[in-house]
Amino acid sequence: MKTAQLTTPALLVDAAGLEANLRTMGRALLGDRLRPHVKAHKCTALAARQAAQGHTRFTCATTAEMEGMARAGLGEDLLLANEVADATRLGALAREGARVTVAVDSEETTAAAARAGVPEVLIDVNVGLPRCGCRAEDAGRLAERARAAGLTVRGVMGYEGHIVGLEDRGQRTEMLRDSMARLVLASDQVGGDVISAGGTGTYDINTWATEIQAGSYALMDTAYAKLGLPFVQALTVLSTVISVSDGWVVADCGLKALGMDHGNPSVEGAEVWFCSDEHLTFVPQARLRVGERIRVLPAHVDPTVAYHEHLHVVDGDEVTERWDVDLRGW
Repeated sequence: MKTAQLTTPALLVDAAGLEANLRTMGRALLGDRLRPHVKAHKCTALAARQAAQGHTRFTCATTAEMEGMARAGLGEDLLLANEVADATRLGALAREGARVTVAVDSEETTAAAARAGVPEVLIDVNVGLPRCGCRAEDAGRLAERARAAGLTVRGVMGYEGHIVGLEDRGQRTEMLRDSMARLVLASDQVGGDVISAGGTGTYDINTWATEIQAGSYALMDTAYAKLGLPFVQALTVLSTVISVSDGWVVADCGLKALGMDHGNPSVEGAEVWFCSDEHLTFVPQARLRVGERIRVLPAHVDPTVAYHEHLHVVDGDEVTERWDVDLRGW
C-alpha cells in the first residue's frame, strides 16, 4: 500500500527514524536502566521492538495497558506508575503470571493493592510536580504500612514532569538535582533496590535513578525536539488539503487528531495558524492544491497517538506495516 491510499488523517511512523531512536536509546541506557513508558505509543508491536533492544521491563499508565502488555507476552516486569483505588484487575493479572508492581502514595492505595493481591509496590514520592506522590518525609512510614500488609516494597518512584520539557539544559539539570534529592531521601527511608524516575527530557542527566521511565523518545514530538536531544521526529500525521483560499490552506487534521496541550502542530515549510475540530489552517511557502497530502508534526505524541486506531509504518511513501494502537482505553 502507498500512503496516498490511506484515509486521512492517519498516523505515519518513519521506519528508519524509529529504529534510529531505539538504537540511540539502547546505547545510552542498557537493559534494566530503561523502563520504557508505553503510554507514549500504546502499541504492543512497538513495545516488542523496544524489548528487542533489551528493554524488557515496562512502565504503564493504565490498568488496560498492563493487561494488554501481558496478553502480548510482555509481562516480564510491568510497573503501573499510577495510583488506583481498585486494584482488582491488577491482582488478577499477577495471579495469571505477570510480574505486577503498582505505585502507592497513601494508606488507601496501599490497602487497595494488598486487598487485591498485588504483590509488589513502589512508594510514589512527590518530587515537585503537583500531582500524585507522598511527601518524602512520609515515605518510610508508608513503606512500613505496606510491608505490614504483606506487600513487597521494591523501592521508590517520582516523576519530574515539571522539569523534563524545559528547553534550558542547565535549568533542567539544576531543578532535577533538587527533585532527586527528595527521592533519594525517601529511598533511604524506604529501602529496596529501585529508584524509578525520569523521562525523555532527563534520560541522560538523571544519574540518581536506577531506571528511567522514558517513552516519547521512540516517536518524538515538536515539544521534545526543542531540547536538542539525539532523537528524530519519527511520527507524523498524514493529512489531505481540502481547501485553498487566497492566503491560507486548510487540511483535514484538527483537534480530534492531534494532542494540543503542548501547542500547535508544525508543518514543514508553513506557518500554522490554528486548529479547529477537523481542520488545520496554515500558510504554506509553496503553492498547494486540493487533494495534496502533507505531513503534520504533532506537538505532543502521547495524546496524538491515543486518538488513532493504527500506526502505519512507512518507508518513504510505501506502507510496510500497520500496527494496532491496541492499548487505548481504560
